Formats: sequence, structure tokens, C-alpha cells
Amino acid sequence: MRHAAFLAVLLAFSVTAVAQGVRAPEGYRMENYRAPVPDDLPGAQVLTAEEAHALWTGGAGFVDVLPRPPKPANLPEGTIWRERPRHSIPGATWLPNVGYGAIADETEAYFRAGLDKVTGGDRAAPLVIFCLADCWMSWNAARRALEYGYTAVHWLPGGTDGWAAAGYPLEIVEPEPGY
Repeated sequence: MRHAAFLAVLLAFSVTAVAQGVRAPEGYRMENYRAPVPDDLPGAQVLTAEEAHALWTGGAGFVDVLPRPPKPANLPEGTIWRERPRHSIPGATWLPNVGYGAIADETEAYFRAGLDKVTGGDRAAPLVIFCLADCWMSWNAARRALEYGYTAVHWLPGGTDGWAAAGYPLEIVEPEPGY
């Protein structure tokens, strides 16, 4: 009977741990970027779509970090390559490929320059970083912005999916030049 009670307590703790959500990694997420994300990001403010909309109407800088698929190298001659349009939050700056767990020096320089442009060089300016729902790219990019010294980092884990579901507009954006 004591054994059954002990198992019941263990089960209760494991259910509680699952209910609390996904744990943040010690470093960056390095794989499976489209998976449930944590409920928090230490140092950043986690936003709902409504909270993000309030910042958007207030003029905060918005950074979309959805990756951009490369043009396949082995396309047959004469094949027309059409990139999918990116529907994003109006006015957002799209900095693709900066949310991977490990990024090249040139990608890091591109990200730093993009953040500097969005914030006007003010590391205390409000900055909203997003991608899609359940996209670790935005979590990684927001964490990276914090490490660069930005102090008003906001993370929108619902991304453009949550934004659109809340009834807010989207527009087609192009990547920031330089990548």
C-alpha cells in the first residue's frame, strides 16, 4: 500500500511538471525548431497578441526571424524559382535565418546591424521578436538580442499565427537587404 501511495505522489509530480510546459534549454535550441516553446525567456517579456498589438500601435520595433529557404542548387535549367511570400506584421523588419542555434559570423553581423537599424541604435528601445507559433527561431533570436545588450526585448511566441488569429493585419514583407 505504501508503494502505491509513493507511486501516486510521483505521478502527481510528473503530471505537474508536464503541465508547467516546456523547459528552456541552458543555451540555444539547436534542432527541431518547430516544436512547443517554453512559457518564458529570462530577461524578456513574453507577449500575447493583444500585448504585442499595443506595442505595435505605440511604435515599437518588430523583428520577424522566420528562416528563408534557399533556392535549390540543382534546379533544372529554365525552372522558374518562386519564393513563398512572407506575410508578416505590418512594418516589421524581416531578418531571416538569425534564429538558428548556431549562426555564422556574417549572419551575426547581419542580425546586429538589423537590430541597430530597427532600434535606431538605442538598446533600451522596445523590440518585439517573433516568427510563427511554436517556433524556436524567435526564442533563440530574442535570447541572442538580450546577450547583445538589448534591455527591452519582448518575445511573441504565438508569432504571426497568433497575431492573425487575434484579427490583426498582415502584409507581405521582403527580407532586410544584406543577407
